Amino acid sequence: METINSRLISWASILDEKTRAQAVAASQLSFIYPHLALMPDAHLGIGATVGSVIPTLGAIIPAAVGVDIGCGMIAVRTQYSVNDLPRDRKRLREAIERAIPLSAGHNNRKITPTAEPRLAELRKLASEAGFDPAQYLAKWELQLGSLGSGNHFIEVCADEGNAVWLFLHSGSRGVGNKIAQRHITEARSAVLRRRVVLPDRDLAFLAEGTPEFDRYIRELRWAQHFALLNREEMMDRVVRQFESWIGGSVAETQRINCHHNFIAREQHYGKSVWVSRKGAIKAEAGDLGLIPGSMGTASYVVVGLGNPVSLNSSPHGAGRQYSRTAARKTFTLAELKTAMQGIEFRASEAFIDEIPAAYKPIDRVMRDAADLVTIQHKLRQLVNVKGD
Repeated sequence: METINSRLISWASILDEKTRAQAVAASQLSFIYPHLALMPDAHLGIGATVGSVIPTLGAIIPAAVGVDIGCGMIAVRTQYSVNDLPRDRKRLREAIERAIPLSAGHNNRKITPTAEPRLAELRKLASEAGFDPAQYLAKWELQLGSLGSGNHFIEVCADEGNAVWLFLHSGSRGVGNKIAQRHITEARSAVLRRRVVLPDRDLAFLAEGTPEFDRYIRELRWAQHFALLNREEMMDRVVRQFESWIGGSVAETQRINCHHNFIAREQHYGKSVWVSRKGAIKAEAGDLGLIPGSMGTASYVVVGLGNPVSLNSSPHGAGRQYSRTAARKTFTLAELKTAMQGIEFRASEAFIDEIPAAYKPIDRVMRDAADLVTIQHKLRQLVNVKGD
């Protein structure tokens, strides 16, 4: 842990100067209380650093959550062992790819029976929040149960005892993105009206007590719940494909579902604050959490230690060292295939920017997080599914 200044504390042993400067700028905002916490996976973001925990009094920065509201992880531990698995893992990968729409802009063709009760819940929540999600995205209902692209993934993994886990990463998809973009724009307009000078326009904020703030909170909470149910719907589909492949039912011995891009009202340092976690999970004492590595590396099931200085938080993944553009210029498909040796995946140049070398070493991130979480399980990948 490093105290960079009285308002910025960092757990990142790998921290480039641009990321450090971005975090310092955000930490100087007058409504930060008590300090900004920088996680081990911190890297350059839009406005606010990815891998930062931002507690605020009387204001919220929409870009400090980002455009994938509610993005997070879900994992299921099955009763099966690696030795129980069929040899043909490609068949499972292709079945998952057929069952779940992959890539940006790809939706379901119809609403599935498992999605319908979840959509009914979301319609009710939207009505209570006083808005219609269709004003943001006409076909938002068809996105429930879809993965997206980028660093989102579906995996079959095994832990240190060879127990098989199903694991995936996704968020609130296009409807969450549209909601976020609207309120980021609204925050910029509000700041301009008040003639507030900021170090970065993407640190624009909404003031508590205004109609704009209240609307953002209502719609944000809806998008966070959409993201959680989206992961549940996809996991149910993954379970069904896994059951068909293995020829038996799955008895879930554990299911964990956690956000890492979200806002919550919490008590810290004697005050009630809004905590924006942009690439960080909640890690109160006893909280179960999920920290994935990069494509081809280990992921972790963790238990929070409730470190008050970190605002009860921990990292959400490995954290990029190369931008996507730089990674595509630096690495090759041959190098990606080497990194993914022994893992069933779809070899494509579209995934070069997700190569492990583009990210911080996950084992180092976990060492940096030793006073934030304890490791319950370390998972190795067997099957990887991604969208272009």
